[in-house]
Amino acid sequence: MTTQAQYQLVNQEAAMRNLEKNTRRRRRGSRLKPAGSRTSFRLFLCILPFLILAFLFSYLPLYGWVYSLYDYKPALGLEGSEFVGLQWFQMLVSSPTQMAQIGQVLLNTLAISFLGILTSILPLGFAIFLNEIRASWFRGSVQTLTALPNFISWVLVYMIAFSLFSSSGLVNDVLMDAGLITAPLKFLDSAENVWLTMTLWSIWKGLGWGAIIYLAAIAGVDQSLYESAKIDGAGRFQTMWHITLPQLMPTYLVLLLLSIANILNNGMEQYYVFQNAFNKQWIQVLDLYVYNIGMTGNSLSLATAIGMLKSLISVALLLTVNAISKRVRGESIV
Repeated sequence: MTTQAQYQLVNQEAAMRNLEKNTRRRRRGSRLKPAGSRTSFRLFLCILPFLILAFLFSYLPLYGWVYSLYDYKPALGLEGSEFVGLQWFQMLVSSPTQMAQIGQVLLNTLAISFLGILTSILPLGFAIFLNEIRASWFRGSVQTLTALPNFISWVLVYMIAFSLFSSSGLVNDVLMDAGLITAPLKFLDSAENVWLTMTLWSIWKGLGWGAIIYLAAIAGVDQSLYESAKIDGAGRFQTMWHITLPQLMPTYLVLLLLSIANILNNGMEQYYVFQNAFNKQWIQVLDLYVYNIGMTGNSLSLATAIGMLKSLISVALLLTVNAISKRVRGESIV
C-alpha cells in the first residue's frame, strides 16, 4: 500500500471517529434538554400567577358593567334591583344639566391631561442633564431625592401643601411678617389657576421617577458614538443634542403615545385630596366625577355607565394611537 493510500485511510478513520463522537454528543445533549413543548409548559407556569392577577384585577371587575343596566340599590342587591336597560345612557345625552356637568368635567380632564403631555418633555431633559453630572455621589443623591416624592401618597402631599400654602401656612406667615402682603393669599381655597397648580404638583411628584426610564435608555446608548464625537471635537452640549437626544426620542415617542391613549385617565387621588368647595368646579376630572356620583351621590348605576363609556373611549384611543404608531414608526406599541 502506497503512502498516499495510507494517509487517505487514516483520514477516513479519523473522520468516522469524529462523526461518531459528534453523534453521541448530540444524543447526549438531546437527552439533557427538555422537549420544546415541555419548556413552553414550564414557561407558561411561570407567568400563570401574573395572568391570574391580571384576570382578577383587570378583567373580572368588568362584570360590574352590568350595574349600568339596573337601578341598583345596595340594600336590595342586584336581584332585587329594577332592570332599566339603557336608561342611564339616555339620561347622559338627554338631560341638559347632566350634559353641562359632563362637559365641564371633560374640559377639566382634557386640559389637565394636555398640560401633562406638554410637560412630559421635562423628565427627558432632566435625565439628560442628570447624566452629565460627573460626580457619581452627587448624581446619585439628586436622583434619589427627586425620585422619593413618587413614593409619598397624595394625602401626605396635601399635608405638605396645607402646611406651606394654607391661609395660616408657612408661606403666608413669611410674606406677612416681611410686610409684602396684608391679608393671607388663598393658594388652596381658590378656583384660579387650578389646572396649573395641579400640573406643578404632578411634576414635583413624578419628575425624578419619570427620568429613570430615560436614564436606563441612556445607559444602553453605544459609547462608540460619544468617542467618535469627541474625536471630531464635539463638546458636551453638542453630544447631548446630536447623540443623546436622538437616541432617546423613540422611548419618548412611545411614552407620549401611551399618554395620549390615556388622556381620559387622570386618576382621582390627587384631585380628591385637593378638592374643596371653592375649586370643585375646575378640579373635578372624570375619575373623580365618577367617584363623587357613585359614592357621595348614591347613584352607582349612573357612575358605572359613565365609567363604562370612559373605558370604551380609552380603548378606542389606544387602538387609534397604536395604528398611528404602526404607520409612523413601522411598529406598534401594544
